[in-house]
Amino acid sequence: MFAVIETGGKQYKVAEGQTLQVERLGSDDDVSFTPLLLVDGDTVLSVPDELTGASVAARIVGPSKGPKIRALTYKNKSRSARRWGHRQHYTTIEITGISRG
Repeated sequence: MFAVIETGGKQYKVAEGQTLQVERLGSDDDVSFTPLLLVDGDTVLSVPDELTGASVAARIVGPSKGPKIRALTYKNKSRSARRWGHRQHYTTIEITGISRG
């Protein structure tokens, strides 16, 4: 059985026992997501009426960070250069259960 969930403006295909990094979540407790799609063998649930009561439970493992991105902006003839960097913050979660409801 697998499901498609949405968090942080992105969609993820998840199965039970899977760990993944999602955009930073504000809570430290267990979280639950409402699935957009649920597949159980030959049964596919995708209509919102069919998905009422369905949920995906997850346990927060901890925070993590993505790779460091470094960039340089340079303007010719004015000798203007600017260095900047970015490192995205993520939350690592483990999918503990998928229920049809």
